[in-house]
Amino acid sequence: MISRILLNTNRFSKTTTIFKRIPHNKPASSHLSSCREYTSSLQPTPLPTTSPSSVLIRTFSSDDSGSHSDFAAQKKSVPSGNQKALELIDSHVKSNPIMLYMKGSPNSPQCGFSARIVQILQSNGASFSSVNVLEYPEIREGVKQYGEWPTIPQLYVNGEFVGGCDIVTQMDEDGELEELLKTVENA
Repeated sequence: MISRILLNTNRFSKTTTIFKRIPHNKPASSHLSSCREYTSSLQPTPLPTTSPSSVLIRTFSSDDSGSHSDFAAQKKSVPSGNQKALELIDSHVKSNPIMLYMKGSPNSPQCGFSARIVQILQSNGASFSSVNVLEYPEIREGVKQYGEWPTIPQLYVNGEFVGGCDIVTQMDEDGELEELLKTVENA
């Protein structure tokens, strides 16, 4: 059986095999000695070694002088049309004690995060104002710049940015949000 398998593999391969075909009438143990002789003559090939001094190391500069200008930090300028949106957002935040920028409306939130903040505010009995950023693309982009926060919803209390869904949820669980909302009632 083994001789047939080796024979079949030799038919498809033109390479030299280290195995000899074992005749059916001779025991396999007689051929083990020749395999042992061959494998004992094999020596491992040593890997090339390099000393630490010959290894190239890329150093990174701490300033922009050693870096390509494509990789330098860049600030985005606020487009002039967006300036009006930022001014409108500022007036909303300053004139409303609790201001929520969300996707959808409190009666019909359009994302789970917005729905969660509405639920938290309502469970705390808070009266709040909101803007549906899906209806106003300028406000949607402007509020991200205004709060320096990349996601929506965004909650503002007493003119200060509180956070998004995760932060508001954590504050609610810790009881911090309830204390913050009490300051609105007293103001």
